[in-house]
Amino acid sequence: MKNAETGIYLSICVPVFNEEDNIPILVDRIAGVMEKESCRYEIVMVDDCSTDNSWKAMAEAKKKCPHLRCLQFENNSGESAAEDASLKASRGKILMTIDADLENEPEDIPAFLEKIRDFDCVCGTRVGKRKDGFVKNMSSRTANFIRNGILQDKITDAGCTYRAFRKECFESVVMYNGFHRFLPTLFKMKGFSVAEIPVGHSKRMYGKSKYGVWNRLFKSFADMLVVRWMKKRMLNYSVKQEI
Repeated sequence: MKNAETGIYLSICVPVFNEEDNIPILVDRIAGVMEKESCRYEIVMVDDCSTDNSWKAMAEAKKKCPHLRCLQFENNSGESAAEDASLKASRGKILMTIDADLENEPEDIPAFLEKIRDFDCVCGTRVGKRKDGFVKNMSSRTANFIRNGILQDKITDAGCTYRAFRKECFESVVMYNGFHRFLPTLFKMKGFSVAEIPVGHSKRMYGKSKYGVWNRLFKSFADMLVVRWMKKRMLNYSVKQEI
């Protein structure tokens, strides 16, 4: 269904894996924020074959929130796949990605909507004292430093996947496993404008973190090299004239 037919402006995309206790809280908080906004919206959640009751929690939340749409994978396929599926299923003109663990604060959504008026992509940058443990915090900082050095980029907080971007940005790229971390760089490579805004960061209350030194730094290193190769080898030309 086309955007013009649905009238949906904002699609909030949420990859889910073992977040049963966080789901109802997240949906309620998003709905509370969006009640004050004038645009039509939807929440698109994709359950990456959770081993807890996340799917049941999503079904219960849907009964209370008509804006919620839920998809469930047959097999566990990873965060990139869940994010890709939620974005492809979205019907809005503006797409937003937010984590299901409540570390991203839905109350920052209006700031994204304001900034996206002037840019193609808006990235959240966690400010203030981070609510992560020492190892996770240091691995994130190290990953940012290495990432920006390798990719010749200036994304302040690449580990934060709390973002909003125009649908044509996403439609311009091909997703591979691990590429959800590099979407702003991929968008820049296609000529889209990228900005950053400060966002809050809350401590996880329920469930366990899926991130550590292995998947935050070492596992993504090969992905960085692939993106660097793409950046260096992409075609770059403009037609001067035609007769």
